Amino acid sequence: MTTAAKPSPLQALSLSTVVAGFVAVLVGFTSSVAIVFQAAQALGATPAQTSSWLWALGIGMGLTSLGLSLWTRQPVLTAWSTPGAALLAGSHGVTMPLAVGAFIACGALIVLFGATRWFEKVMDKIPMAVASALLAGVLTRFGLDAVLQVKTAPELVLAMALAYLLGKRLWPRYAVPGVLVAGIAVAALQGRLQMGAVDWSWARPVWTTPEFSVGTLIGVALPLFLVTMASQNLPGVAAQRASGYQTPVSASLTVTGLASVLLAPFGGYAFNLAAITAAICMGREAHEDPARRYMASVMAGVFYIAIGLAGGAVVGLLNAFPHELVAAIAGLALMGTIAGGLSAALKEEQHRDAAILTFLVTLSGVSMLGIGSAFWGVVAGSVALLVQRLGRR
Repeated sequence: MTTAAKPSPLQALSLSTVVAGFVAVLVGFTSSVAIVFQAAQALGATPAQTSSWLWALGIGMGLTSLGLSLWTRQPVLTAWSTPGAALLAGSHGVTMPLAVGAFIACGALIVLFGATRWFEKVMDKIPMAVASALLAGVLTRFGLDAVLQVKTAPELVLAMALAYLLGKRLWPRYAVPGVLVAGIAVAALQGRLQMGAVDWSWARPVWTTPEFSVGTLIGVALPLFLVTMASQNLPGVAAQRASGYQTPVSASLTVTGLASVLLAPFGGYAFNLAAITAAICMGREAHEDPARRYMASVMAGVFYIAIGLAGGAVVGLLNAFPHELVAAIAGLALMGTIAGGLSAALKEEQHRDAAILTFLVTLSGVSMLGIGSAFWGVVAGSVALLVQRLGRR
Protein backbone atom coordinates (compact mmCIF):
# COMPACT_ATOMS: atom_id res chain seq x y z
CA MET A 1 0.00 0.00 0.00
CA THR A 2 1.38 3.38 -0.94
CA THR A 3 -0.08 6.70 0.07
CA ALA A 4 0.66 10.14 -1.32
CA ALA A 5 0.87 11.78 2.09
CA LYS A 6 2.25 10.00 5.11
CA PRO A 7 1.09 11.57 8.39
CA SER A 8 3.72 12.52 10.94
CA PRO A 9 3.87 10.51 14.18
CA LEU A 10 2.00 13.20 16.11
CA GLN A 11 -0.69 13.35 13.40
CA ALA A 12 -1.02 9.57 13.37
CA LEU A 13 -1.11 9.17 17.16
CA SER A 14 -4.55 8.42 18.61
CA LEU A 15 -6.15 6.47 21.44
CA SER A 16 -7.00 3.60 19.10
CA THR A 17 -3.38 3.21 17.94
CA VAL A 18 -2.12 3.27 21.54
CA VAL A 19 -4.63 0.60 22.59
CA ALA A 20 -3.91 -1.53 19.51
CA GLY A 21 -0.20 -1.43 20.36
CA PHE A 22 -0.92 -2.38 23.96
CA VAL A 23 -3.21 -5.25 22.95
CA ALA A 24 -0.58 -6.55 20.52
CA VAL A 25 2.05 -6.58 23.28
CA LEU A 26 -0.42 -8.06 25.78
CA VAL A 27 -1.28 -10.92 23.43
CA GLY A 28 2.33 -11.48 22.34
CA PHE A 29 3.82 -11.66 25.82
CA THR A 30 1.14 -13.52 27.72
CA SER A 31 0.70 -16.14 24.99
CA SER A 32 4.31 -17.30 24.82
CA VAL A 33 6.49 -15.81 27.57
CA ALA A 34 6.28 -19.09 29.48
CA ILE A 35 7.91 -20.89 26.54
CA VAL A 36 10.79 -18.39 26.60
CA PHE A 37 11.32 -19.05 30.31
CA GLN A 38 11.33 -22.80 29.64
CA ALA A 39 13.90 -22.33 26.88
CA ALA A 40 16.20 -20.33 29.17
CA GLN A 41 15.89 -22.93 31.93
CA ALA A 42 16.59 -25.79 29.50
CA LEU A 43 19.92 -24.12 28.68
CA GLY A 44 20.78 -23.81 32.37
CA ALA A 45 20.14 -20.09 32.71
CA THR A 46 20.50 -18.52 36.15
CA PRO A 47 17.72 -16.19 37.41
CA ALA A 48 19.89 -13.21 36.41
CA GLN A 49 20.39 -14.64 32.90
CA THR A 50 16.67 -15.32 32.57
CA SER A 51 15.94 -11.71 33.48
CA SER A 52 18.57 -10.66 30.94
CA TRP A 53 16.76 -12.67 28.26
CA LEU A 54 13.63 -10.66 28.97
CA TRP A 55 15.64 -7.44 28.80
CA ALA A 56 17.24 -8.35 25.48
CA LEU A 57 14.00 -9.56 23.88
CA GLY A 58 12.03 -6.52 25.00
CA ILE A 59 14.70 -4.05 23.88
CA GLY A 60 15.24 -5.88 20.59
CA MET A 61 11.57 -6.09 19.64
CA GLY A 62 10.94 -2.55 20.81
CA LEU A 63 13.77 -0.88 18.91
CA THR A 64 13.24 -2.86 15.68
CA SER A 65 9.46 -2.31 15.71
CA LEU A 66 9.79 1.37 16.51
CA GLY A 67 12.65 2.00 14.06
CA LEU A 68 11.20 0.08 11.10
CA SER A 69 7.72 1.56 11.55
CA LEU A 70 8.98 5.13 11.75
CA TRP A 71 11.31 4.59 8.79
CA THR A 72 8.71 3.01 6.48
CA ARG A 73 5.65 4.79 7.95
CA GLN A 74 3.95 1.38 7.80
CA PRO A 75 3.01 -0.99 10.64
CA VAL A 76 6.07 -3.24 10.93
CA LEU A 77 5.95 -5.24 14.15
CA THR A 78 8.65 -7.71 15.17
CA ALA A 79 8.56 -10.55 17.68
CA TRP A 80 10.67 -13.25 19.22
CA SER A 81 10.63 -16.65 17.55
CA THR A 82 8.06 -18.65 19.52
CA PRO A 83 8.69 -21.97 17.68
CA GLY A 84 12.39 -21.22 18.13
CA ALA A 85 11.86 -20.97 21.89
CA ALA A 86 9.96 -24.27 21.83
CA LEU A 87 12.87 -25.84 19.94
CA LEU A 88 15.34 -24.55 22.52
CA ALA A 89 13.12 -25.73 25.39
CA GLY A 90 13.40 -29.26 24.03
CA SER A 91 17.18 -29.19 23.64
CA HIS A 92 19.45 -31.31 25.82
CA GLY A 93 23.13 -31.06 26.69
CA VAL A 94 23.60 -27.56 25.26
CA THR A 95 25.35 -25.05 27.49
CA MET A 96 24.47 -21.38 27.52
CA PRO A 97 27.74 -20.25 25.82
CA LEU A 98 27.25 -22.78 23.01
CA ALA A 99 23.62 -21.71 22.66
CA VAL A 100 24.66 -18.06 22.36
CA GLY A 101 27.07 -19.05 19.58
CA ALA A 102 24.15 -20.75 17.80
CA PHE A 103 22.00 -17.62 18.26
CA ILE A 104 24.69 -15.50 16.58
CA ALA A 105 24.96 -17.96 13.68
CA CYS A 106 21.16 -17.97 13.25
CA GLY A 107 21.12 -14.17 13.19
CA ALA A 108 23.90 -14.13 10.60
CA LEU A 109 21.89 -16.46 8.35
CA ILE A 110 18.84 -14.19 8.63
CA VAL A 111 21.03 -11.22 7.66
CA LEU A 112 22.33 -13.20 4.66
CA PHE A 113 18.84 -14.04 3.40
CA GLY A 114 17.76 -10.45 3.91
CA ALA A 115 20.77 -8.77 2.31
CA THR A 116 20.68 -11.07 -0.75
CA ARG A 117 16.88 -10.71 -1.14
CA TRP A 118 16.56 -14.51 -1.43
CA PHE A 119 13.60 -14.70 0.92
CA GLU A 120 11.79 -11.77 -0.70
CA LYS A 121 12.12 -13.38 -4.14
CA VAL A 122 10.38 -16.50 -2.83
CA MET A 123 7.59 -14.41 -1.28
CA ASP A 124 7.06 -12.53 -4.54
CA LYS A 125 6.02 -15.79 -6.21
CA ILE A 126 3.20 -16.51 -3.72
CA PRO A 127 -0.20 -15.29 -5.05
CA MET A 128 -2.19 -12.85 -2.91
CA ALA A 129 -5.01 -15.40 -2.53
CA VAL A 130 -2.62 -17.91 -0.92
CA ALA A 131 -1.04 -15.22 1.29
CA SER A 132 -4.50 -14.08 2.44
CA ALA A 133 -5.57 -17.67 3.13
CA LEU A 134 -2.38 -18.21 5.11
CA LEU A 135 -3.10 -15.14 7.22
CA ALA A 136 -6.73 -16.18 7.80
CA GLY A 137 -5.65 -19.71 8.77
CA VAL A 138 -3.11 -18.43 11.30
CA LEU A 139 -5.56 -16.00 12.90
CA THR A 140 -8.77 -18.08 12.86
CA ARG A 141 -7.37 -20.30 15.60
CA PHE A 142 -7.34 -17.26 17.88
CA GLY A 143 -10.94 -16.48 16.98
CA LEU A 144 -11.97 -20.03 17.84
CA ASP A 145 -9.99 -19.91 21.07
CA ALA A 146 -11.87 -16.75 22.07
CA VAL A 147 -15.20 -18.52 21.59
CA LEU A 148 -14.04 -21.56 23.58
CA GLN A 149 -13.31 -19.38 26.62
CA VAL A 150 -17.08 -19.14 27.18
CA LYS A 151 -16.84 -22.59 28.76
CA THR A 152 -14.70 -21.39 31.68
CA ALA A 153 -15.55 -17.68 31.94
CA PRO A 154 -18.97 -17.09 30.35
CA GLU A 155 -19.74 -13.79 32.10
CA LEU A 156 -16.36 -12.27 31.23
CA VAL A 157 -16.28 -13.35 27.58
CA LEU A 158 -19.94 -12.56 26.86
CA ALA A 159 -19.58 -9.11 28.41
CA MET A 160 -16.56 -8.46 26.19
CA ALA A 161 -18.41 -9.74 23.11
CA LEU A 162 -21.37 -7.47 23.88
CA ALA A 163 -19.00 -4.52 24.32
CA TYR A 164 -17.47 -5.35 20.93
CA LEU A 165 -20.84 -5.45 19.15
CA LEU A 166 -22.01 -2.22 20.79
CA GLY A 167 -18.67 -0.60 20.04
CA LYS A 168 -18.80 -1.55 16.36
CA ARG A 169 -22.28 -0.04 16.18
CA LEU A 170 -21.80 3.13 18.24
CA TRP A 171 -18.07 3.97 18.19
CA PRO A 172 -16.31 1.67 15.67
CA ARG A 173 -12.97 3.42 16.00
CA TYR A 174 -12.81 2.65 19.72
CA ALA A 175 -14.48 -0.77 19.75
CA VAL A 176 -11.36 -2.66 20.87
CA PRO A 177 -10.48 -0.16 23.64
CA GLY A 178 -14.06 -0.56 24.86
CA VAL A 179 -13.68 -4.34 24.89
CA LEU A 180 -10.45 -4.09 26.90
CA VAL A 181 -12.00 -1.73 29.45
CA ALA A 182 -15.08 -3.97 29.76
CA GLY A 183 -12.91 -7.06 30.24
CA ILE A 184 -10.75 -5.43 32.93
CA ALA A 185 -13.84 -4.12 34.74
CA VAL A 186 -15.58 -7.52 34.80
CA ALA A 187 -12.37 -9.31 35.81
CA ALA A 188 -11.87 -6.80 38.65
CA LEU A 189 -15.44 -7.28 39.88
CA GLN A 190 -14.86 -11.03 39.85
CA GLY A 191 -11.63 -10.62 41.80
CA ARG A 192 -9.55 -12.18 39.03
CA LEU A 193 -6.90 -9.45 38.64
CA GLN A 194 -3.88 -10.85 40.48
CA MET A 195 -1.99 -7.61 41.14
CA GLY A 196 -0.42 -8.88 44.35
CA ALA A 197 2.00 -11.17 42.51
CA VAL A 198 3.74 -8.35 40.65
CA ASP A 199 7.49 -8.13 41.32
CA TRP A 200 8.51 -4.47 41.03
CA SER A 201 12.08 -4.91 39.83
CA TRP A 202 14.27 -3.79 36.93
CA ALA A 203 15.86 -6.21 34.48
CA ARG A 204 19.62 -5.99 33.92
CA PRO A 205 21.64 -7.28 30.95
CA VAL A 206 24.03 -10.16 31.65
CA TRP A 207 26.77 -10.92 29.11
CA THR A 208 27.47 -14.54 28.12
CA THR A 209 30.60 -15.11 26.05
CA PRO A 210 29.66 -17.22 23.00
CA GLU A 211 31.27 -20.53 22.12
CA PHE A 212 30.99 -22.33 18.78
CA SER A 213 30.94 -25.98 17.81
CA VAL A 214 30.01 -27.76 14.60
CA GLY A 215 27.47 -29.93 16.41
CA THR A 216 25.65 -26.96 17.93
CA LEU A 217 25.68 -25.01 14.66
CA ILE A 218 24.05 -27.95 12.86
CA GLY A 219 21.83 -29.13 15.71
CA VAL A 220 20.67 -25.76 17.09
CA ALA A 221 21.52 -22.82 14.82
CA LEU A 222 20.25 -24.34 11.54
CA PRO A 223 16.91 -25.65 12.97
CA LEU A 224 16.39 -22.34 14.79
CA PHE A 225 16.91 -20.48 11.51
CA LEU A 226 14.58 -22.78 9.55
CA VAL A 227 11.66 -22.63 11.99
CA THR A 228 12.05 -18.86 12.38
CA MET A 229 11.93 -18.29 8.62
CA ALA A 230 9.20 -20.83 7.81
CA SER A 231 6.94 -20.47 10.84
CA GLN A 232 7.44 -16.78 11.67
CA ASN A 233 8.83 -14.63 8.85
CA LEU A 234 6.75 -16.29 6.12
CA PRO A 235 3.35 -15.63 7.78
CA GLY A 236 4.68 -12.24 8.90
CA VAL A 237 5.23 -11.12 5.30
CA ALA A 238 1.91 -12.70 4.29
CA ALA A 239 0.13 -10.68 6.98
CA GLN A 240 1.63 -7.44 5.69
CA ARG A 241 0.74 -8.11 2.07
CA ALA A 242 -2.73 -9.41 2.83
CA SER A 243 -3.38 -6.14 4.69
CA GLY A 244 -2.26 -4.11 1.69
CA TYR A 245 1.21 -3.06 2.88
CA GLN A 246 4.29 -3.49 0.72
CA THR A 247 6.97 -3.10 3.35
CA PRO A 248 10.65 -3.64 2.44
CA VAL A 249 10.95 -7.32 3.34
CA SER A 250 14.69 -7.71 2.77
CA ALA A 251 15.59 -4.62 4.79
CA SER A 252 13.30 -5.72 7.63
CA LEU A 253 14.87 -9.18 7.73
CA THR A 254 18.34 -7.68 7.73
CA VAL A 255 17.46 -5.46 10.69
CA THR A 256 15.98 -8.35 12.71
CA GLY A 257 19.00 -10.51 11.89
CA LEU A 258 21.42 -7.81 13.04
CA ALA A 259 19.40 -7.36 16.24
CA SER A 260 19.70 -11.12 16.85
CA VAL A 261 23.49 -11.02 16.37
CA LEU A 262 24.00 -7.99 18.63
CA LEU A 263 21.67 -9.07 21.44
CA ALA A 264 22.41 -12.83 21.37
CA PRO A 265 25.01 -12.64 24.19
CA PHE A 266 22.33 -11.12 26.44
CA GLY A 267 19.55 -13.60 25.49
CA GLY A 268 18.06 -12.18 22.27
CA TYR A 269 18.05 -15.57 20.60
CA ALA A 270 16.05 -14.78 17.39
CA PHE A 271 13.93 -11.87 16.16
CA ASN A 272 11.53 -11.99 13.23
CA LEU A 273 8.54 -10.28 11.64
CA ALA A 274 5.34 -10.73 13.64
CA ALA A 275 2.12 -12.05 12.10
CA ILE A 276 -0.63 -12.43 14.70
CA THR A 277 0.25 -9.41 16.81
CA ALA A 278 1.07 -7.40 13.67
CA ALA A 279 -2.43 -8.07 12.35
CA ILE A 280 -3.83 -6.28 15.41
CA CYS A 281 -1.82 -3.19 14.44
CA MET A 282 -2.77 -3.42 10.74
CA GLY A 283 -6.55 -3.78 11.13
CA ARG A 284 -9.27 -1.13 11.03
CA GLU A 285 -9.56 -1.31 14.80
CA ALA A 286 -6.11 0.32 15.03
CA HIS A 287 -7.26 3.27 12.86
CA GLU A 288 -9.71 3.85 10.04
CA ASP A 289 -6.95 5.45 7.98
CA PRO A 290 -4.41 2.78 6.86
CA ALA A 291 -1.73 5.48 6.58
CA ARG A 292 -1.97 6.16 10.32
CA ARG A 293 -1.87 2.57 11.56
CA TYR A 294 1.91 2.54 11.74
CA MET A 295 1.64 4.36 15.06
CA ALA A 296 0.08 1.22 16.56
CA SER A 297 3.31 -0.72 15.94
CA VAL A 298 5.34 2.29 17.08
CA MET A 299 3.45 2.27 20.38
CA ALA A 300 3.88 -1.50 20.60
CA GLY A 301 7.62 -0.86 20.28
CA VAL A 302 7.44 1.60 23.16
CA PHE A 303 5.59 -0.94 25.32
CA TYR A 304 8.12 -3.65 24.40
CA ILE A 305 11.00 -1.42 25.51
CA ALA A 306 9.17 -0.73 28.77
CA ILE A 307 8.79 -4.46 29.31
CA GLY A 308 12.47 -5.03 28.61
CA LEU A 309 13.52 -2.35 31.09
CA ALA A 310 10.99 -3.11 33.80
CA GLY A 311 11.49 -6.85 33.50
CA GLY A 312 9.52 -8.86 36.02
CA ALA A 313 7.27 -5.96 36.99
CA VAL A 314 5.71 -5.54 33.55
CA VAL A 315 5.47 -9.28 32.92
CA GLY A 316 3.75 -9.58 36.27
CA LEU A 317 1.26 -6.90 35.25
CA LEU A 318 0.54 -8.71 31.99
CA ASN A 319 0.18 -12.02 33.78
CA ALA A 320 -2.25 -10.40 36.22
CA PHE A 321 -4.92 -10.57 33.50
CA PRO A 322 -6.95 -13.79 33.37
CA HIS A 323 -6.16 -16.12 30.48
CA GLU A 324 -9.74 -15.87 29.22
CA LEU A 325 -9.48 -12.07 28.99
CA VAL A 326 -6.32 -12.27 26.88
CA ALA A 327 -7.79 -14.93 24.58
CA ALA A 328 -11.04 -13.02 24.14
CA ILE A 329 -9.40 -9.66 23.40
CA ALA A 330 -7.12 -11.33 20.85
CA GLY A 331 -9.96 -13.08 19.04
CA LEU A 332 -12.25 -10.04 18.99
CA ALA A 333 -9.46 -7.68 17.90
CA LEU A 334 -8.63 -9.98 14.98
CA MET A 335 -12.18 -10.56 13.70
CA GLY A 336 -12.00 -7.86 11.04
CA THR A 337 -8.63 -9.09 9.79
CA ILE A 338 -9.85 -12.70 9.64
CA ALA A 339 -12.90 -11.66 7.62
CA GLY A 340 -10.76 -9.56 5.27
CA GLY A 341 -8.30 -12.41 4.76
CA LEU A 342 -11.02 -14.91 3.90
CA SER A 343 -12.68 -12.43 1.55
CA ALA A 344 -9.43 -11.78 -0.35
CA ALA A 345 -8.52 -15.48 -0.38
CA LEU A 346 -11.79 -16.65 -1.96
CA LYS A 347 -12.37 -13.67 -4.23
CA GLU A 348 -10.81 -15.09 -7.41
CA GLU A 349 -12.25 -18.41 -8.55
CA GLN A 350 -9.04 -19.51 -10.29
CA HIS A 351 -7.16 -19.45 -6.95
CA ARG A 352 -10.04 -20.61 -4.75
CA ASP A 353 -9.03 -24.28 -4.44
CA ALA A 354 -5.44 -23.40 -3.59
CA ALA A 355 -6.59 -20.77 -1.11
CA ILE A 356 -9.03 -22.99 0.79
CA LEU A 357 -6.43 -25.77 0.95
CA THR A 358 -3.88 -23.31 2.33
CA PHE A 359 -6.43 -22.09 4.88
CA LEU A 360 -7.37 -25.57 6.12
CA VAL A 361 -3.81 -26.88 6.40
CA THR A 362 -2.68 -23.74 8.22
CA LEU A 363 -5.70 -23.81 10.54
CA SER A 364 -5.08 -27.49 11.38
CA GLY A 365 -1.93 -26.68 13.33
CA VAL A 366 -0.17 -29.73 11.87
CA SER A 367 3.59 -29.79 12.42
CA MET A 368 6.09 -31.97 10.55
CA LEU A 369 9.89 -32.08 10.70
CA GLY A 370 9.72 -29.44 13.44
CA ILE A 371 8.13 -26.90 11.08
CA GLY A 372 4.71 -25.41 11.80
CA SER A 373 1.50 -25.47 9.79
CA ALA A 374 2.01 -22.02 8.23
CA PHE A 375 4.82 -23.38 6.06
CA TRP A 376 2.92 -26.53 5.11
CA GLY A 377 -0.15 -24.47 4.27
CA VAL A 378 1.88 -22.56 1.69
CA VAL A 379 3.32 -25.82 0.37
CA ALA A 380 -0.18 -27.29 -0.02
CA GLY A 381 -1.46 -24.17 -1.78
CA SER A 382 1.56 -24.03 -4.08
CA VAL A 383 1.13 -27.68 -5.06
CA ALA A 384 -2.54 -27.04 -5.82
CA LEU A 385 -1.58 -24.10 -8.06
CA LEU A 386 1.00 -26.20 -9.90
CA VAL A 387 -1.52 -28.98 -10.54
CA GLN A 388 -4.06 -26.46 -11.83
CA ARG A 389 -1.49 -25.06 -14.26
CA LEU A 390 -0.44 -28.41 -15.72
CA GLY A 391 -0.93 -28.35 -19.47
CA ARG A 392 -1.36 -24.57 -19.54
CA ARG A 393 1.11 -22.22 -21.17
